[in-house]
Amino acid sequence: MNAKTHIKTLKVRIRDKYARLLERMAFEVNQVWNAANEITAEYSYVPIPGVGYIRNLFTAYDLQKLIKGIKQERGFIIHSATVQEVIAVHHQSRRQFKKDKLRWRVSGGPRRSLGWVPFKKGAAKWKNGCVYVAGHYFKVWDSYGLSNFEFRSGSFSQDARGRWYFNIVVEVPVAQSTATGQVGIDLGLKETATCSNGLKLEAHRFYRNGEAQLAKAQRAHKRKRVKAIHAKIKNRRLDALHQFTTQVVRENAFIVVGNVSSSKLAKTKMAKSVLDAGWFMLKTQLDYKSKAMQAEFVEINETYTTQACSRCGCIGDSSPKGRAGLGIREWSCSECRAHHDRDVNAAMNILAAGHRRLAEGIPVL
Repeated sequence: MNAKTHIKTLKVRIRDKYARLLERMAFEVNQVWNAANEITAEYSYVPIPGVGYIRNLFTAYDLQKLIKGIKQERGFIIHSATVQEVIAVHHQSRRQFKKDKLRWRVSGGPRRSLGWVPFKKGAAKWKNGCVYVAGHYFKVWDSYGLSNFEFRSGSFSQDARGRWYFNIVVEVPVAQSTATGQVGIDLGLKETATCSNGLKLEAHRFYRNGEAQLAKAQRAHKRKRVKAIHAKIKNRRLDALHQFTTQVVRENAFIVVGNVSSSKLAKTKMAKSVLDAGWFMLKTQLDYKSKAMQAEFVEINETYTTQACSRCGCIGDSSPKGRAGLGIREWSCSECRAHHDRDVNAAMNILAAGHRRLAEGIPVL
């Protein structure tokens, strides 16, 4: 990859007629994963005479040698590159979670794992207007013009409704942005996001608005309908976030966001509203879209950004503080008398903090 390109993952839907074939391949992937899991779980500690038990640190290469014959022995149709990638991901997951035994991948029943078929670079090709993997052709709804890209690694994945998707990593040219603006973004629940320039992303509350419909389908035990409603909620939220983040990145070369933690707030009474807002996805989209447009994206500590006056920096008696101040949407600074919209003021302070972060640099620990 050179400086004029960047890595991007494209996702397209696969025609439903290939579902049975992909489910078989996903079953075989689960078998490979579970075989690797069984080895690392059973032989994680080996007895050494006179020493005791020593942990056996299985590497991906070790597992490759132990499971190399599983494809031929069980008559699997998956590509050998898929077997290698499954073992590599298993190894990475053990290192990440610091466990020798991971969760088993279940192929049936109510707790089954969603289908997943990964592969390494070179295993997938665009051939005869289709995706060609492991000797099989898969027709897709090609909204990107996949024939124009060189395929790298990727995977087939299944969603909760049983639909299959082809995910492929490609190299795309970096777009030359002409934007010169700069913006700070305050994340909240009253408005999902408020920019320092006044642009706001309304809190549509997609899940809350769909709760009545969802509850009705659940009481009627209509599982397919429940999954469809959840998918609709997810897609509507993603669409709103994509429109907002695309506009922000196109108009600004410097973007600063507060480091509010949705995972921590999801453990409070505000959990439903926090998760419905989609803050994590919003920040993720801003991050990768900024890189694609060569914009600067910074996440900073937003402590006191709501309380401090963006004009004089004073934290006066009139500024909103704590839970008691959540209902204060507008206020005037007791020092300089500047009148503020609560969220816009916080966004302006976040932008100023982002400038200080760039000026001071990242501290060396």
